[in-house]
Amino acid sequence: MKQVFFYLSIFLLFTSCIKNEPKPKALEADTEIAQKVKTLYATYGKSSDVIYNKPIPKDLFSPELEKTFQEAIDASKADIEKVKKSDHPTDKPLLMEGSIFTSLYEGYTTYKIKSVQLMGTKPVGMTADVTIDFENSQVSPKITWSDTVHLVNTLDSGWKVDNITFSEKFGGKNDLKSNLQSFISGAKK
Repeated sequence: MKQVFFYLSIFLLFTSCIKNEPKPKALEADTEIAQKVKTLYATYGKSSDVIYNKPIPKDLFSPELEKTFQEAIDASKADIEKVKKSDHPTDKPLLMEGSIFTSLYEGYTTYKIKSVQLMGTKPVGMTADVTIDFENSQVSPKITWSDTVHLVNTLDSGWKVDNITFSEKFGGKNDLKSNLQSFISGAKK
């Protein structure tokens, strides 16, 4: 009986140590990355209207993407004011319209994270590519596609969205950064 109690005690000791081990870094990263993607599409997924009504979340985008995004917003707001003060105030100003964070202008009705691929060995400076499967069932036949969200693990505040590569299925759009740069260039003309 003492032996059974002894072995049971050792077994419980080992299992309690295993339970208290920290989560593997990859699992922690996957969880944080999934949360960033959910925040991105909960905030900006359905419409571009929120772009003009809310400040850019400081913890969502990489510094470079945040700067480019802010430049595009500022260029659009400047054009809105320019048109208002022009001889033709009913003209349409340059606006970021539609679902700018997805391949399809009309946006999606549902999405799911298909895969997360981590690259790099050190936590700071790691990158991740997240493949997202989208569906828009508001049209007939329904449309499905995949985009890839690129994230970087920054020194000061963890994982941040750095770019989005759009599906080639719809043509024309390459990635978010290029689209924003084109918009800024068009606004400066």
